[in-house]
Amino acid sequence: MFETYHLGQGASIVTAVPGARSRALLALQQQIEGRIVSYPIGLPIAIKNAKGAIVQDVDGNRFIDFFSGAGVLNVGHCNPDVLSYVEEQQKELIHMLDFPTENKLEFINSILSFFPENTRGEFKVSFCGPTGSDGVEAAIKLAKHKTGRSAIIAFQGSYHGMTAGALSLTSNTRLREKFGSLVPDVSFIPYSYCYRCPYNKNEESCQLDCAGYLETLLNNPHSGFSKPAAIILEPIQGEGGTIVPKDGFLERIIKIARKNDILVIFDEVQCGFFRTGKFLESLKLKTLPDILVMSKGLGGIGFPISAIIYNKTIESWDAGDHIGTFRGNQVSIAAGRGALAFVKQNNLEEHTLKMGRYLINKLKEICTWNPYLGEVRGSGLIIGIEYVKDKKTKEPYPELVKELKKISFENGLLFEIGGHFNNVIRFLPPLIINEEIIENAMQIFELANRAVLKLKNEGQLNLPIEKAD
Repeated sequence: MFETYHLGQGASIVTAVPGARSRALLALQQQIEGRIVSYPIGLPIAIKNAKGAIVQDVDGNRFIDFFSGAGVLNVGHCNPDVLSYVEEQQKELIHMLDFPTENKLEFINSILSFFPENTRGEFKVSFCGPTGSDGVEAAIKLAKHKTGRSAIIAFQGSYHGMTAGALSLTSNTRLREKFGSLVPDVSFIPYSYCYRCPYNKNEESCQLDCAGYLETLLNNPHSGFSKPAAIILEPIQGEGGTIVPKDGFLERIIKIARKNDILVIFDEVQCGFFRTGKFLESLKLKTLPDILVMSKGLGGIGFPISAIIYNKTIESWDAGDHIGTFRGNQVSIAAGRGALAFVKQNNLEEHTLKMGRYLINKLKEICTWNPYLGEVRGSGLIIGIEYVKDKKTKEPYPELVKELKKISFENGLLFEIGGHFNNVIRFLPPLIINEEIIENAMQIFELANRAVLKLKNEGQLNLPIEKAD
């Protein structure tokens, strides 16, 4: 159960959080680093080292990491099996533009080996710049190049990155409001968010109206929509609140797009690389999209890399139509190869599904006694926990979530918040977590839930409480 791959099996808080050394480094960071720094605001620590699912700060406090560097560290921090690949590669070659190497070509073949045998030969891989945003930019360029059209349809709740093109496809208006000019001709339509159905349907009455709306837009000459080059979506929305669409939604979108000669792009930057059990969430479908975007976990243990996997039939571009100095860094590729080998050798796909079920069941137990926990949802180890002021009205409760995050952090559990209204706790632990780590994390999380209920009942929700032993 991967015990030796972690820096312990639980949290250990030995000082006030943040401790003195962390406070000093946080203060220095404020002085000399730009103000775009964000994560230390909600999780104010300075980190010294990490292994597996355990992070240690400079004051000696240990935390259970249920964030994994925003879903990057799928096989854990500093996985020694992956590091062995990295160390060997660093001795031979680090940077070599897009020249062929055995390292790179083996990686591409390994990626394609996870596709169904009857479709494996239909796809190619292209490496992009180091980030998921770079992969999204490349996917959009290819779609526009192939179709000769410029419009893109994206979805409400989407997050595709922070470069100009990727941000144009991201629905969070707060991230976009100060930029008067981004990439034009992007339209947003409702996603399959069943807990907050925009059509006020329930499970019995749902006819995938959200997908039907797309069909209406494309078929109605007075819809105001130009025929797009592509439709882009996350098969499980991440930052939007870990939204898992209703069964059949993704296939319906692909079918509608095919009928209208529109390309489909799946952004699997966060939900890909075994986070839902499969190498890609798309591989659970009978029909694959035209372009898939990968990053985050693809770099094994945090090495930056991104790639697009696309059907050969849409390859319209030629040499130099899309370039980048840091495409496919050889060390990042080696780390990715090591991570793929680790997954296969340790049957991590099955382990991820097992741990995901175990964790979701633990969270659903809290749902039975916490009147503000509206829904637990997820697939594998990408999990969302949505809090509301009332389970009938579903009014969002971001204030409670903020306090939950603070209390959990002070007791040794790290996670982040997302959702349309910042009322969803997002769990993205490394896939190598085991039952003992989950139990320890859930003790902290249950403590935080009970502490917040106590504060709520006493009318002191926003006041600090004593940290648990």
